[in-house]
Amino acid sequence: MRALVFERFGGPLQVREVPSPDPAPGGVVVRVGASGICRSDWHAWQGHDPDVVLPHVPGHELAGTVAAVGPEVRGWAVGDRVTVPFVNACGRCLQCAAGEHQVCAHQTQPGFTHWGSLAEFVALDAADVNLVAVPDALDLATAAALGCRYATAFRAVVQVAAVRAGEWVAVHGCGGVGLSAVQIAAAAGARVVAVDVHPGALDLAREFGAEHVVDGAGDVPAEVADLTGGGAHVSLDALGAAVTCTNSVRSLRPRGRHVQVGLLPPAQGRPEVPMERVIALELQVLGSHGMAAHAYPEMLGLIAAGRLDPRRLVTRELALDDAADALAEVGRTPGIAVVTSF
Repeated sequence: MRALVFERFGGPLQVREVPSPDPAPGGVVVRVGASGICRSDWHAWQGHDPDVVLPHVPGHELAGTVAAVGPEVRGWAVGDRVTVPFVNACGRCLQCAAGEHQVCAHQTQPGFTHWGSLAEFVALDAADVNLVAVPDALDLATAAALGCRYATAFRAVVQVAAVRAGEWVAVHGCGGVGLSAVQIAAAAGARVVAVDVHPGALDLAREFGAEHVVDGAGDVPAEVADLTGGGAHVSLDALGAAVTCTNSVRSLRPRGRHVQVGLLPPAQGRPEVPMERVIALELQVLGSHGMAAHAYPEMLGLIAAGRLDPRRLVTRELALDDAADALAEVGRTPGIAVVTSF
């Protein structure tokens, strides 16, 4: 198969022929129809994830059709249109037994623990636990965007933060996750303040429902407090940087909820979380890590009803041969880039 490969961290990204995978007994191999290019893929390429073993094929945000099925799989057949969360749960541990697949103790992640989806084929584990059927009305490029950024934002906004209509929500970082969070929070009836340093990202945030936008280079907590009359009820760090994490916590009003969504690699510095403020204002500091496959129906139902429109976030469709440049420059162009030609 053709795949995007790197042999050293931060080194050249090249499309070349590599062996195709075989399905595990309980897994499948998917012919990739679409694969998003995400900031997390950039982290893998840079060596920020300890699970990555060289040489490596990145990519974890995918949709396609089942090409091969392991002998223990019961719910899926060749030709089924599927997507998958970026966390593939084992289905057997205590966390999985409680339905918390997104924090599975034995999780695998395509593009991190094994070769990923910036390739013609990708192997996925525990298919009966992790695969999600893609409705006929949903194109594969949009379905691919669900697997990491949109589903992650949906769970962070709806399930972890439990955003309510009329609340102020500040979104720090308007990349794929952040723009998804803006759209989802606005659809829930929240009043959204979007923060970014990129004017193009802020323009998109307005299109997706942000009531106010803030230049991330300024005094963000002060501006959010001024715009919201005392601070946000909910604030999300959708980027994953020391400054955005700290700004998010400082942007909250008393008893507000901070949700950390963006990854914070140690190599890029630890944020200084103002715990004295957390105590004095009784703030909640929450983490959100993807979304389990069994939680997709609520999100898919809202998409089918037209209340959510993830397709609007896909701003570029690329060929695999263009993926190297897009990965190296991830974050510079607003919206989500998806490889749809392999």
